[in-house]
Amino acid sequence: MADENTVKAASTPLAPGPKDWIPDHYRGAGMQPFDIINAFGLDFYEGNALKYLLRWRKKNGIEDLCKARTYIQLLIDRAEAGEYSR
Repeated sequence: MADENTVKAASTPLAPGPKDWIPDHYRGAGMQPFDIINAFGLDFYEGNALKYLLRWRKKNGIEDLCKARTYIQLLIDRAEAGEYSR
């Protein structure tokens, strides 16, 4: 027999969609990074660089800038290796 938590989870509606849950560090902008990522068709590296650049002042400061730099360097390395076309 299922325990009470399993029954409750099964009858709970789906979790809110991305537009329903906006972290504090993205509030007020009217959009989230994934809106821009999707609109411009950015890949994983581009999207992560953008995400960290957009949130650095409100979340992790210099740490987020360093993460953005890491993804930008990965993009540069891949572009130099010919993995991207303009």
